[in-house]
Amino acid sequence: MSKLVTIYGGSGFVGRYIARRLAQQGWRIRVAVRNPNEAMFVRPYGAVGQVEPVFCNIRDDASVLSVMEGADAVVNCVGVLDEAGKNTFDAVQAEGATRIARLAAQEGVARMVQISAIGASADSSSAYARTKAAGEAGVLAHMPDAVILRPSIIFGPEDQFFNRFAGMTRMGPVLPVIGADTLFQPVYVDDVAAAAAKAVAGDVAPGVYELGGPEVRSFRGLMELMLEIVHRRRLILNVPFFAARIMAATFGLVRVISLGLIKGPVTRDQVANLAVDNVVSPGARGLADLGIEPVAMEAVLPDYLWRFRPSGQYAAIKNSASNLKT
Repeated sequence: MSKLVTIYGGSGFVGRYIARRLAQQGWRIRVAVRNPNEAMFVRPYGAVGQVEPVFCNIRDDASVLSVMEGADAVVNCVGVLDEAGKNTFDAVQAEGATRIARLAAQEGVARMVQISAIGASADSSSAYARTKAAGEAGVLAHMPDAVILRPSIIFGPEDQFFNRFAGMTRMGPVLPVIGADTLFQPVYVDDVAAAAAKAVAGDVAPGVYELGGPEVRSFRGLMELMLEIVHRRRLILNVPFFAARIMAATFGLVRVISLGLIKGPVTRDQVANLAVDNVVSPGARGLADLGIEPVAMEAVLPDYLWRFRPSGQYAAIKNSASNLKT
């Protein structure tokens, strides 16, 4: 019988790619999510019954344990960029990751893969980064042979980075960014999935790996690349950090007053994250150590950002027609 893996958060941006890769390799997969009915799209990744969405609340021991029963490996992809209700950074990224590892050790699960993030640090000014670090520590305390993957900004068709800013180019001539000089090393989502799949199969050494693509660019540089791809000219306006903090605090107050109904474009924690470079650390193990050749942004971004061009799917035809002699 094929081996079984439980992927917590397996219908999310990264999780779905991991599920697809493992299904192609013959694994049986439980995709553990809060809303299984919204994760039915993962079922065609494999043969009938090979990939199954199941309900799981990562904040509850019994729920986490129920979907882990009989698993040979577990992958934790659950994370939050913004706190909402009971889904706080601590509850999800620190306690949730630790809970999965503790129960995996208890059940004798052979391997665990934790999806973390570059910048995870107990000393960070960002609660997001601190709880990512706490989650890593909890995982290693119970599963010392776990593989921890720390990606930089992840890009791909469903990303919330390039898609978000490309969408903003439709709103006016100015594109505001916070921390225009902050450096990033974007990594393709399927490269992250390939790394996770290797770890699940036991083909890599335990430990921490920092995942970045082949190119380091500033936030401004990434926006310039995106604008080139979507065929738009916009003024990239750098928002100073002091102004961004004031803006985030104001939106935070509005959110509290509205009982969470009104959310701002940025939080104070996100501003803190944007003040720190998001690149692979010198000497860190990375994709090369996993035998993975990273995919360049230019090879992928046009495949899904074309819809933000003024002429959409007809942009290439329009450009070609403009070159015809009359």
